[in-house]
Amino acid sequence: MAVTDASGIILSLSIESASPHEVGLVDKVFEERFIGPLPKRLIGDRAYDSDPLDEKLKEKGVEMIAPHRKNRIKKANPGWKTTQKI
Repeated sequence: MAVTDASGIILSLSIESASPHEVGLVDKVFEERFIGPLPKRLIGDRAYDSDPLDEKLKEKGVEMIAPHRKNRIKKANPGWKTTQKI
């Protein structure tokens, strides 16, 4: 898993086996970052649509941006989980 800035510069990198789910790897990749401050926003695919992950990141001051999963039980606004422009 890698975290990059808007220019594609790698800010953090973590290598794991293919079996753990990405949501569980977010904390580890943040711990292994190359820069001091955490990013303000994290953009991910549908695999990152997780209310517990959103809450955990919100406590750290990070906004998770990800499209909703089709099988989402707790329905929210359609589309992306944020209304802010990047």
